[in-house]
Amino acid sequence: MVKKALDHFQKTDPLLFSFVQEESLKQLTKTDDLFSALCESIVSQQLSIKASDTIFGRLRALMPNNQVVPKSLIRYDIEKLRSVGMSRSKASYVLDLAQKIINKELILEELHTFSDEKVIEELIKVKGIGRWTAQMFLMFALGREDIFSYGDLGIRKAIQKMYKLKQEPTIAQAEKIAEKWKPYRTYACRILWNSL
Repeated sequence: MVKKALDHFQKTDPLLFSFVQEESLKQLTKTDDLFSALCESIVSQQLSIKASDTIFGRLRALMPNNQVVPKSLIRYDIEKLRSVGMSRSKASYVLDLAQKIINKELILEELHTFSDEKVIEELIKVKGIGRWTAQMFLMFALGREDIFSYGDLGIRKAIQKMYKLKQEPTIAQAEKIAEKWKPYRTYACRILWNSL
């Protein structure tokens, strides 16, 4: 699929294609560990990759067998989760997520069958999960190929730099540029991130 995406970009957006680093543009993958992936998405909000990885690693180490699962997570209170470096709000968000899964208000295994918008609609019912977090989940946990996240600062900065705009693109500008990348916008986002 990477080759199809690259062939598409070469035809539709030679400028984007010129920034491709093939060794870093890998096939999208899906994960079976959806709860852990969602927790990691929540933890990573507004953090550097390094900080996020450190905090999530500590959270994993806190869990039996290093497995972040709802029934284990729910045993901890906010203060215990804060001790691994999570903010009070993020600790409450992962606990809310765990509770919704235990109560079967959210059935993660069903998400694979939903449209992108339906996945977003379901996930934003969870406290602390907004559109950006849901889009990152679609890209990195469900392996969806055609996700574009205007809400991602890195993507906006990369578009500004790559297309030599005087300021960050508006939603309309970014979506017009991203239109050329369909149906492989997730791969385009990876190229944008790599370009930074």
